[in-house]
Amino acid sequence: MEKMSGHPRLYRRNATYYHRAAIPVDIKDSYPKTEETFSLKTKDYKEALRLVRVASVEVDRKFEEHRNWLLLQSGPMTEELTDEQIKLVGELHYHQCLKENDWERENRFGLQGADEEMADILFNDHTEAMDLGERQFKADGARGRVRPYVSDYVLTLLEGKMGVRLDPKSPSLHRAALEYQKAQIKAFHVARERAKGEVVETPPDPSAMSKADSSVPKLSDAVDQWVAEKSKTSWVDKTEKEHRVWMGHFIETVGDRPIDDYTKSDARQFREVLLNIPANWNKQPELRSIKTLSKAAEKAHKVGLSPMSYTNINKLLGFVGSFWTWAEGIYDEVPSGLFKGLKLQTKKKARDDRDPFTPTELKAIFRAPLYTGCKSVRFWKKDGTVVPRDAGIFWVPLISLFSGMRAGEIIQLYVEDVREEDGILYFDVNADGEDKRLKTLNSWRSLPVHPQLIRMGFKELLKARKADHAKRLFPDLELGDDGYYSSPFSKHFKRFLESVDVKKAKNAFHSFRHTFEDACRECDVSKEVMDALQGHGERGMSARYGKGHTLRKLNEAMQRIEYRDLDLSHLNNS
Repeated sequence: MEKMSGHPRLYRRNATYYHRAAIPVDIKDSYPKTEETFSLKTKDYKEALRLVRVASVEVDRKFEEHRNWLLLQSGPMTEELTDEQIKLVGELHYHQCLKENDWERENRFGLQGADEEMADILFNDHTEAMDLGERQFKADGARGRVRPYVSDYVLTLLEGKMGVRLDPKSPSLHRAALEYQKAQIKAFHVARERAKGEVVETPPDPSAMSKADSSVPKLSDAVDQWVAEKSKTSWVDKTEKEHRVWMGHFIETVGDRPIDDYTKSDARQFREVLLNIPANWNKQPELRSIKTLSKAAEKAHKVGLSPMSYTNINKLLGFVGSFWTWAEGIYDEVPSGLFKGLKLQTKKKARDDRDPFTPTELKAIFRAPLYTGCKSVRFWKKDGTVVPRDAGIFWVPLISLFSGMRAGEIIQLYVEDVREEDGILYFDVNADGEDKRLKTLNSWRSLPVHPQLIRMGFKELLKARKADHAKRLFPDLELGDDGYYSSPFSKHFKRFLESVDVKKAKNAFHSFRHTFEDACRECDVSKEVMDALQGHGERGMSARYGKGHTLRKLNEAMQRIEYRDLDLSHLNNS
């Protein structure tokens, strides 16, 4: 099956397009399928693209329903029902009984084909059965008696219709069963009246009415709305999955309630759980069999497992906190600042997560066979005579070194994103395309092409791409399954660093960004201009070239940036 561009779940087998999605890791062990793969029943690409988006929403809904079922099964049983819940048990059963009676009358009680005499006999038998059932339930109700099968029906109704897993030993079960029997008696009475020709309407579904009448949704419903909204605007599958998983853990920890019922103590409770949970907790041998985050945190604390870093905890608090920030803007009832002030203080600056490359490391990188002569693009580790100047793996590190751009920003560039204005060749960094993503609004910017890139033959590359009518500047670098171009390239670049013996715990492709920042400082580029080049400027259209900075001013700064201890003359296009 061939993976297609345009959507991470679109595949083609022979000439027909398919939807194909792996089961999310958090539900993989219990989901009834190994993957959600099915034909879209079309051979037209544009139609397939439309259909796969619709199918993805439906499949994601199935995944979420399964998550909700798992949460219900793994969470604690309800010990006591409220008066409102007990009343709803009766209303739901009464509605269901009359709906079934509607169906029976619409289908003539199964009497199609019978002659009139036999139809009368069968109809009378049906009416007598209702009379007998009504007498039995009245007798049980008068004595306060509940038959075992009635209790079983109530437990099933609570779980299936109301999402409540009641402890069978709860005293509430008897009260709910009596309410169920009262509803059954009322339903028998109405059915007998209908059998006499009386018109008695079936009431609306009370569960649907409660949802429609409530202006304050449950947290799980609000999360669904949030995810749907974000997925249409900025999120890719990976982002959606991360936020769904951790909102699911939050709900499992503090419960699924109306969103106006949460307080700061719920946020603190979740934070306490995170403070005890190890990184990759579901892969730890001691925790592998535990399905809920809170129970895993308890076990981890007891056996002395090291918790995850403060950086990771803050990231996860950010995931959940972002929902509550969104909810504050949508619902008046949501308490404000639920997660405000909960992030942990770290000693490190953000920059300390990655080191810049040292001059020695840069020399090793750009003296590798890829830049001096390799066997082929595929065998880039081996010495040879090929310098692949038309390959993405050749250009992406160089562009980042001389621009500070992120890997994803470079790889997703279209040919038309390299533009010229007043004689200045520049990169238009934007998200104008279904396969493009930018980290923040500030990331929209224009970056002059460094003269060293031009000396290396960047204009010739651009000319060749235009001659080939290519859409992307680096069509050989593929989109990852998570919707990001940077994901597969990051894995490649890690292997590349290892191949030249410079890989360390604190360097990665992002180190080029810090290296560029250091070069800006060394060459006396002002912080304001450096921020504009890096995409740290003001938001909005005023930041297109960085606030207060024209393209010409940015180009003047770019001309000054150099790496004095790095000789790359061997890469100049002869």
